[in-house]
Amino acid sequence: MSTFTTRTASPLGELTLACSDRGLCGVWFEGQRHGPEAQLVQGWQSAPDHPLLQATAAQLSDYFAGRRTVFDLPLDLSRGTAFQQSVWQGLLAIAAGTHHSYGQLAARLNKPLAVRAVGAAVGRNPVSIIVPCHRVLGSTGQLTGYAGGLERKRALLQLEGHPLS
Repeated sequence: MSTFTTRTASPLGELTLACSDRGLCGVWFEGQRHGPEAQLVQGWQSAPDHPLLQATAAQLSDYFAGRRTVFDLPLDLSRGTAFQQSVWQGLLAIAAGTHHSYGQLAARLNKPLAVRAVGAAVGRNPVSIIVPCHRVLGSTGQLTGYAGGLERKRALLQLEGHPLS
């Protein structure tokens, strides 16, 4: 399966975008933990004119300008395990301006004892912002773990009007 990629600017730093023939499969901040593995990137094709990558960049621009909180893009989350994919799908149900704790997310996925595994899967989300892992907070509402950095997590939540304590 071919993977196409480009880079785009954002107010929180440069983003790498990637898509397959199935859909968007990656949005990573520069320097983000758990980014794409180097051996994968070597086979990717630079495609700044790819229609899906252009649509992604446009929707992200609208998001950062406060004109969008929901994305309308086909996703390809197939590079994760079945469990990771279920967690990433669960993230899509968390609306902008709201949050879930890791425990709440685990309970919603009918895996109430798998809080740590859910947290690990959230941290490995390959489609930052669009699959909103930044909307998962600690059990008391505190900012915890974000592969793109806690300052970016705070900025994304504030952009969405989340009432941070």
